[in-house]
Amino acid sequence: MSGFFEVTLGGLIGSGLAAAVFGAIFLRRNKVVESEIKAHFDEGFKIFESKRTWKQQALFELLGPLQMQFERTKHAFNRWDQKNLFLEAQVVHEGNKTIRDLLLSKGHLIPPHLMEDACKLIEHYDAWLEAFDRIRNDKEKSSTTSFVFVGPDGYPFPSAAEAKFKAEFRKLQSELYGV
Repeated sequence: MSGFFEVTLGGLIGSGLAAAVFGAIFLRRNKVVESEIKAHFDEGFKIFESKRTWKQQALFELLGPLQMQFERTKHAFNRWDQKNLFLEAQVVHEGNKTIRDLLLSKGHLIPPHLMEDACKLIEHYDAWLEAFDRIRNDKEKSSTTSFVFVGPDGYPFPSAAEAKFKAEFRKLQSELYGV
């Protein structure tokens, strides 16, 4: 009988040691796989956070301010029924300059699909600001010009470009905040 106990005890000890060794190997392997999966998800989360951060910056620093200036200048333009130098100089001029400057200084926040539209807006605002400066600084031209327009000179306001920027504003606002 003692042989039976020796064999059984030896088998139990041997299988226990083998199980411990295999367990340690698999535990180590599982830890490596777990860390690889965690690193993969962390990287994916960073990409998600990076995209969300970019969208927030684009909304807060570019598209939101553009939206407000587009609306401001549109309302001023709709109020223009006669020569109004205050409205033109203080609202329209400042709004046009602000929009142009935002597009130029925040170019890294312009979505790639809106880059061509941004260029059209910049071209229009550059032409308008140049004409405003030329006309309003010349007493003779200023006295005979009720409104500064550059559409007839080949720089009409790119309404489609404005509409695309406004749509992008609403899209990002909805994506980020469900508004």
